[in-house]
Amino acid sequence: MVKIVEDVFSKGFLEVHENDTLSSCLSRFKEEMPPVLAVLDSKGRFKGVISRRWIIRSSLDASETKVKNLMRSAPAVTLHDSLSKVAKLMIESEIRQLPVYSGAKLLGFISDEDVIHGVVMKQMGSTRVEEIMTKSPFVIEENESIGAILSLFRGEGISHVPIVRDGKLVGIVSLYDIIENIFQPRKRQATGEKGGEKVSVLNIPAKGIMVAPVVTVLPGAKLREASKQMHKFEISSLVVVSKGRPVGIMTKRDFLEILAQMEKPVRRLMVQFSVKDVEINEIQRGFIMADFESFTGRYGETLESGTLFVYMKSHGTNFKGNQLIHCRLQFRTRKGSFFSSSEGWNVEQTFRLALDRLEGQIVKNTELSYDREFAKSYLKRRFPLT
Repeated sequence: MVKIVEDVFSKGFLEVHENDTLSSCLSRFKEEMPPVLAVLDSKGRFKGVISRRWIIRSSLDASETKVKNLMRSAPAVTLHDSLSKVAKLMIESEIRQLPVYSGAKLLGFISDEDVIHGVVMKQMGSTRVEEIMTKSPFVIEENESIGAILSLFRGEGISHVPIVRDGKLVGIVSLYDIIENIFQPRKRQATGEKGGEKVSVLNIPAKGIMVAPVVTVLPGAKLREASKQMHKFEISSLVVVSKGRPVGIMTKRDFLEILAQMEKPVRRLMVQFSVKDVEINEIQRGFIMADFESFTGRYGETLESGTLFVYMKSHGTNFKGNQLIHCRLQFRTRKGSFFSSSEGWNVEQTFRLALDRLEGQIVKNTELSYDREFAKSYLKRRFPLT
């Protein structure tokens, strides 16, 4: 029997008020370690959620900033919603714990771990890790700098990177590690520092901040085993290794994306957007969908079915009034998974560049390279005769 929200959600919740400071939130997180806190207004009504990660990643003064300045609205789910629907909402909202309602009454929350555990233990437990992992992950040598890691995170839209020594896995660094161990301590230091000291911080080698040993899993391991590892060590990602070398990364997001595809099992290509701090008007959305429809026309028959997950966010940098936009694409299909990213000042052009790079990844795919008609069509389109 397919599980629903009612089967796995957690009743009750920890709360803060929207006019509390972020410092009070950090105290609650430290004492009781909930994934998120429910934010209530002065009348006790639910307004949204706040997580420790959002507070740590922000540059706001925790002792002065109110909760309402950093909280986010969260889509609500009901007791009888499917777990695949919940996974889809989590991806779209970028929030990993959603409120569960019965009518107008807030009953509790359902987390990404609840969803993953509920489905993996029943439907996907025997699936191998290598079938859903991100293959050929980016890696950083142990003597490369934190500045190089931050550049990789920004350029590729990732937040974890394995650290290697001569190709062998020796550690891992996350954006959270950098913020909590490097920038947060500096923020708490007394004033009077020299501005140039930031350079030395960014020059610290990766081995000086990496977490070791790393929790790993083998490509042939079952998802049931991987899920247990994540739960046991309270982590959101696993490095997949073969003979001591990183060959993939598997995250909770990978689990959710697979589950989200189960919501409407159709044999066609679909697109799903997740946008943060980027304004997309109807005209821009129309151009994006037109590009995707053209893309679908070229690959629909070859790839048979799949979902293109589009993640867009702003870096907060402006150039002549425009946002610097990062676009990351993850395309999961019956013939494999493909990934690409791009940056730009224009929504349509940034998406188009990422889509073009994704197309290159598809063409390199071993299985598709033997499809003569496919290859012929691609080359004719990319290199037309003059």
